[in-house]
Amino acid sequence: MDIMSIVGIVLAVLCTLLGMVFDQETMKVMWSNMTAFFDVSSIFITVGGTIGVMMISFPGKNFLKVGKHLKILVKPRKYDPKQYIDKIVELALEARMKGLLSLEDKLHEIEDPFLHSSLMLVVDSVDVEKVRALMVSELEQLDERHALDREFYEKGASYAPAFGMIGTLVGLILMLGNMSDVDTLASGMSTALITTLYGSILANIIFLPISTKLKARHDEEFLCKNLIMEGIIAIQEGDNPKFIEEKLYKLLPAGKKAREESQENGEPKEKKSRSKKAKKE
Repeated sequence: MDIMSIVGIVLAVLCTLLGMVFDQETMKVMWSNMTAFFDVSSIFITVGGTIGVMMISFPGKNFLKVGKHLKILVKPRKYDPKQYIDKIVELALEARMKGLLSLEDKLHEIEDPFLHSSLMLVVDSVDVEKVRALMVSELEQLDERHALDREFYEKGASYAPAFGMIGTLVGLILMLGNMSDVDTLASGMSTALITTLYGSILANIIFLPISTKLKARHDEEFLCKNLIMEGIIAIQEGDNPKFIEEKLYKLLPAGKKAREESQENGEPKEKKSRSKKAKKE
C-alpha cells in the first residue's frame, strides 16, 4: 500500500475544502460557504466538456484502464532492484557451476513474467543477439504503452483548464449582455470564476498527479526489466557472477546506489553473504 499517495490525495482535498469553508474573521468552519462553490453550469462546461473531448481524443479502452491505474497509485507492485540483482547473481552462479541447461530447474521459482520468458530463451539456446533483440523490443513496447497511458491524463490536464477558460468567457458574455439585470450579472460572474476553479482542480489534483505517479511507477518497472535484460545477456555470454553483480549495481541511478550502500553499511551480514557468493565462484 502506497501510504504517501493516499495521504497526499486526502491532504490535497481537505486543504482545498478547508480553504473554501474556513472563515478567518470568526476562526470557524462555515460549511454554508460551500454553496458558493457549487455551480451546475460550471460543472457541465468544465467536467462535461473535458470528458467529451477526451472521448474524442482516445479510444474507449483508455477509459477502462482508469480503475487499474488508480489501483497502481495506491497499491502498486513493488519493484526492488536489489532483489532482482540478487536473483540474477544466483542464476549466474548456478549456470557457472552446472551449465546453462541447469537453469531450467529454476524456472518454476521465478514469478516475474519477463525474467521467466527471458530465461526460457537462454535455456532453449536461442542466439544471444536474438535474445537481446527480443528483450529490447519488449522493453520498447512497454515504454510506448506506458507513455500512451500517461498521455491520457496529460491531455486531461490540458483540456480541463481550457474548458475552465471557456466557462470564464461564457460567464463574461452573460455579464456583459445583461448589465442591467443584477441577478444575471451575479450568475455570470459565478460561472466565469468557478469554471476556472474547477478546471484547475481537475488538472492539479486529479490528472497531473496521476500522470506523475504513473511515470514514477514506470521508471521503477523499466529499471528492473533493464537489469533483467543485461543480467540474462551476461549469463548467456558466460560472464563472471561477481562481474555481473558489479555491472548491474552500476546501472542503478545515483539515488538508489546511495540507498543500497547505506543499507549494506547497516547490514554487514548481508554484505558478507554477497562476498561469499563471489568467492564460491
